[in-house]
Amino acid sequence: VQYRLSQSLDADDFPARRKILRNFTIILTAVFATGATAFAQSPGGASADKSFRAQRVTTRPTIDGVLSEEVWLRAPIIDDLHQVNPVEFAVPSELTEVRVLYDRDAIYISARLYDSDPSQINARVLRQNQPIGSDDRFFVHIDPYNTRRSGYLFGVNANGVRFDGVYESTTQRQFDWDGIWQAAAVVDAEGWTVEIEIPFKTLSFDPSTDTWRMNFARNIERRNEEIAWVSQDRRTDLSSMGDMNGISQIEQGRGLDIVPTSNYSDRRAFAGVAAETDFQPSVDVFYKVTPQLNASLTVNTDFSATDVDDRQVNLTRFNLFFPERRDFFLQDVDIFQFGRLQQDGRPFFSRRLGISATGQEVPLDYGSKLSGRVGRFELGALAVRQDAFEDVDPTTALIARVAANVLDESSVGMIYTNGDPGSNDDNSVFGVDFRYFKSGLPGGRSIQGEAWLQQSDSEGITGDDAAMGFTVRAPSSEGFNGSFGVTRIEDNFNPALGFVRRTGIEQTNGDLRHTWRMAPGGAIRTISTGINFESIDFLEVPNEFSDLGAVQSEQLELQLINVDLNSQDGFNLNIRRETEGLRFDFPIASGIVIERGVYEFDSWTIGYRAGNQRSVSGGLFVTRGDFYNGERASTNLFLNLRPSRHFRTNFRYQYNDITLPGGRFETRVVQLTLEAVFSSELAWTNLIQYDNISETIGINSRLHWVPRAGREGYIVLNHNLQDFDNRDNSFHSSFSETTLKYSYTFRF
Repeated sequence: VQYRLSQSLDADDFPARRKILRNFTIILTAVFATGATAFAQSPGGASADKSFRAQRVTTRPTIDGVLSEEVWLRAPIIDDLHQVNPVEFAVPSELTEVRVLYDRDAIYISARLYDSDPSQINARVLRQNQPIGSDDRFFVHIDPYNTRRSGYLFGVNANGVRFDGVYESTTQRQFDWDGIWQAAAVVDAEGWTVEIEIPFKTLSFDPSTDTWRMNFARNIERRNEEIAWVSQDRRTDLSSMGDMNGISQIEQGRGLDIVPTSNYSDRRAFAGVAAETDFQPSVDVFYKVTPQLNASLTVNTDFSATDVDDRQVNLTRFNLFFPERRDFFLQDVDIFQFGRLQQDGRPFFSRRLGISATGQEVPLDYGSKLSGRVGRFELGALAVRQDAFEDVDPTTALIARVAANVLDESSVGMIYTNGDPGSNDDNSVFGVDFRYFKSGLPGGRSIQGEAWLQQSDSEGITGDDAAMGFTVRAPSSEGFNGSFGVTRIEDNFNPALGFVRRTGIEQTNGDLRHTWRMAPGGAIRTISTGINFESIDFLEVPNEFSDLGAVQSEQLELQLINVDLNSQDGFNLNIRRETEGLRFDFPIASGIVIERGVYEFDSWTIGYRAGNQRSVSGGLFVTRGDFYNGERASTNLFLNLRPSRHFRTNFRYQYNDITLPGGRFETRVVQLTLEAVFSSELAWTNLIQYDNISETIGINSRLHWVPRAGREGYIVLNHNLQDFDNRDNSFHSSFSETTLKYSYTFRF
């Protein structure tokens, strides 16, 4: 509709175009409301309320993956799991038996995962903490507060590889958290078995309740089958869990973890820069003030073993977003989450600390954190002292967050930040948010949404420094689902400890989709189609820009078809119309400038992806179409090779060929990962990245030893080679650093 109407309008008639888009928004909202009423008519529903009583033991089982011990043989069995996918609540193809024990120090979970053909069990991942989504796996979800708002998940594959995470909200998960727990697995003639030990020292919980919420899930990869104890609308999250009763008289010892780290680094001299050798001890201290409240302290914080960022090429006028990877900031990350904001508008984004605007590491002298829960309140306070760098003085950053549980699954809260690690100016931000979630609606559906308001206070700036927004979503695995949201960010809004790409704008976005599930047994599992749009307007149109109108960016995308096969393969076809309003000339590449003006351009994307449960998998996505007043051809290729659990190769290639009136240029990003995994304790990982914009080859080589959770050692080599005269493909070393690091967790 938008496409056809826009064709009939003069390119300069933007008030009329804006009216059409707003009318389209109203129509889409009405259609969404109509679709929402159909949710109750869709098949499916929530699992019946389930519960079990945990059995207390005096003898700790040995965590070796073998379930022959007497304590397991006498434990009650939980075996009423059902299929989640492809047919929710159907009988699973294989039987699963789960047992749960506990003593004063830990909770123990075992599972017997029967398999009629054990030789077909997928177990290709052997490196600890690597994602196990391509393997047969068993997951435990735990909500120790029984509030449906926060919790943990612990996963194990048939190689005994551990993978964990925390819930940032009822449905959002953060997989960079790394807890201390033990697991082991064994493949035998009947399938495979797993044992898990989760110390209470690793968890935060409410000692006043004897009921925790829990769920168990299993995946059989070769059948693309998901199994769970409890589910809702084909989901396993905090809204769909059963009860574990009888937890009492448990302890966390002194609740004290001391983690000393020794770090030796050697930087080689290139281009006249002196060599540098450094030995840097550091220490992290974690103390449980109460079972619900954690205090932590870090001194001489070291991030030398943190994973490097993926290379990205920016073809927009706005900053790129890179996720947080540093352990200290990932602890209790859910406490500091505000308004479910993932990128733009976040009042606190921890990568502002310890990393300069150019991506260089800035020393952190110390940091302290207090986070956890007291009754119905979630509390978080963080203070970090950043060392001076360039012309910026030492900075102390403060972040405080509090939220209260309201209604059944919702919360209301506030946040305060103070400090500017990128300048010597004063800056603070205050914000309030309301996060709504309601599950258990007819048809097993749910509704979620959030509303938030922020006000910044920057030195020398007065007025127009607020931001606000709201979003409502109705997710569904079948039938209609959609979302709608509005965000307003004023010109002078400045979260110096947060993240914002655009200011002085109002953004409206939404989507509406429909998913059809095919009859079981065929090749196709789901077919979906939908539409999404995003409109970003300037809040003000000064006279000098009156000829350009209010539009900054618009995107209307038709997802013509998206097909998921039971083989885990899939393909999709989308068409997209974009509008960009440039108030100033845009230098997009060396010697190539896109002149100010308003540009409309169309493109299409077709893609194919192969299921990653195979030894060879990957995908290819091709985009063709207009780009501003020129043309763009893009290719995104990725390939994964896993001939055995000991070797793994990932290859990614991104290519853009752009032709504009001012000239033609190409961008390339190449990423190659080579892994040799000698055992579940020792792995050698090599990441090689290249982009033709910086003309730099980056090599990150890491030998990682994990003899036990909470103990690890690294040997890390970072080496950059650069084509200094830019384009003759003669690369010379520009940076080299070797780091040896070892840390050991003492638990009391």
